[in-house]
This record gives sequence, C-alpha cells and structure tokens, in this order.
Amino acid sequence: MPTIEPLTPEEKEAFLSRARAEGRSLTSEEQYAIFGPPPEKVEAFRATEVVDEMEAARLDATQIDGLARNFFPELGEGAPESPRLVRGVIFDLQETLATLNRPHDELLAQGAADAVAYMRSTGMELPDNFAASVVEARRFAEEKSEEEQEEHLADDALSFLLQFFGFPTSRMDPAVLSRAVDIFYAPEMTAWRLRPGARELLATLHAQGYKVALMANFNAERVFQRAVDYLGIRPWLDLCITSAAVEYRKPDPRFFEIALTRWDALPYEVVVVGDSRKEEIAGALETGCLSVLLAAQDLSAQVAHDNDARAATVHPDATIHALDELPAIIAQWAAP
Repeated sequence: MPTIEPLTPEEKEAFLSRARAEGRSLTSEEQYAIFGPPPEKVEAFRATEVVDEMEAARLDATQIDGLARNFFPELGEGAPESPRLVRGVIFDLQETLATLNRPHDELLAQGAADAVAYMRSTGMELPDNFAASVVEARRFAEEKSEEEQEEHLADDALSFLLQFFGFPTSRMDPAVLSRAVDIFYAPEMTAWRLRPGARELLATLHAQGYKVALMANFNAERVFQRAVDYLGIRPWLDLCITSAAVEYRKPDPRFFEIALTRWDALPYEVVVVGDSRKEEIAGALETGCLSVLLAAQDLSAQVAHDNDARAATVHPDATIHALDELPAIIAQWAAP
C-alpha cells in the first residue's frame, strides 16, 4: 500500500488559501492531517496523601542562644542598638545655660569705662562722655543686627563710633581697638554663671553619645569663646560658634544648619534648647528641628516680654522650667 507523503510547506499554504477563499474553517481531522495530532494532556499533580501540620519545635534558652550566635549574630550580644531618633542638641548660652550675677547695665558701664581708660592710655584723645557713647553704640548695633538679621561686629561698631566723633581712621591702631573691645566685654563675660545642673546636663548628654552644640547671637566671637573657657564647659561641646563668626543670626535657619551639616543630621534629628521664642524656638521651627523652651522664672524683662508677645504664634515642642527636666524629654524623643 503506497504511503501518504506529508504536505510540503508550499502545499500547506496553498491548501489554507483555498480554505480561506471558500470561507470555511478546517475540521479537526483536516487540522490533524496538516499539523499532526494534538499533544497529550498532562494531568495536574494531585497529592495522594494528606500531611498533618507539624508541631512547632520547642527550644530552650540555650538552644535559642546557640542559634543566635551561629545563624543570627545580629540578635546576640554586641549587636548594634537601634539607631536613635535624636542625634544632637543645640543650646543657647545667655539665660539658657548661664545667667549674669550682676545687673547688665552695671556691667556695660564698667566695661565701657575700663575700655575708654585703656584707649586714653595709648594716647587716644576722647571726649568726656565717650564711655556712655560706647554703651549706646553697642545697643544700637544689637538693634540693627536684630532688625537686619545680619550681625554687626563689635570691632566695627567701635571703629564707626570713633569716626563719628572725628577720630581719623588713619590714626586707629587695629590692635588697640581689638584690645578695647575685649576690655569692654570682660566684666560681662566673667559675670556669667552656669545654671544649676547645666554642667551635669552637658556631661550626661555627651556621655550618652549625643552631639552637643553651643550657638549664640553675639557680636564678638573671640570674647564669647573666652567666656566658654571661663565657664569650663568646652570639653562637652562638639561645636561652639556665634553669629559674629558667620554674620547671620538666629532665627535664620542657616545658623542652625551649620550644626546639621557638621553632624550630617536631618532637622528632625536635632533638638534646639533656648529661652527665646523669638530666636531659638522660631528658628528651630523654621529649620524643622525639635524645640524646647526654657521658661525659667529669672529671664530678663526683655526676653519675657518677647516670649509673651509670641506665645500665641510660636509653639515649642516641649517646655521646661529647669534644665534637669530635659534628659527625660530627649530620651523619649530619641527612642525608636
């Protein structure tokens, strides 16, 4: 019996063309004749035996410790702790960590008199009322700094005052001016006294691994740094800087961002502590940091007035009345 030769590709295409032209579909037999039989169906796997759920293994403490050491070392001793949500704390100095032990007006008057006496001893001819003008120049410079949010430096203020009184710039010795400014601020800088618990607070935060910064609005950087050394708190500070060093001041966020950049920290990882809603708290809120207001009873009349004026609009994340309340708040915020 002669065998049937399979169709060539050309013959298959010709056959399909005739079928399409006649407007009909191939029957199953025709499809099998052309393309071969369909593949055999494969039955889905069916479990032939029902397996009971296994009972959980009961491990004692020794076995668990062994597993932790051998397979999960991150769960054993020496594993790194969960990262804290607070990495650093920024403090203000004046009226936050320290207060004056004498009225400010007395300290300004004494410093101005001492500075003028020194300048006269170098041969500078100054009018009789020049000491009072030195005090007024400082107050004016501070007002302008606050108004313009750009620090007016103490050395520049004294230089401008001398020029106003007709003392020629050509006769000004920069070393004498610098020394006069130091003498003017000396009574004030040596009158600062740390608040109760301030030293212990800084030491505790430093020992717990927090970064600590001291950042203040002040128009004489070198004088401020000497005051910090005089108070003996530098060992616990990672950063200590004033607005005079950068020429912008709180509440400008750029001032707080100096610490954020140094610590490679995000704003919400840093706490700002201060006595002023206008400076520390407003600046912290604008920067995105956490904020703590020290509402002490002995704040200056000006700070108390400014705080009352902003009580309805500037809200700290927490308020304390003494420094020893702060560690518990930071610990709560730092907990993951």
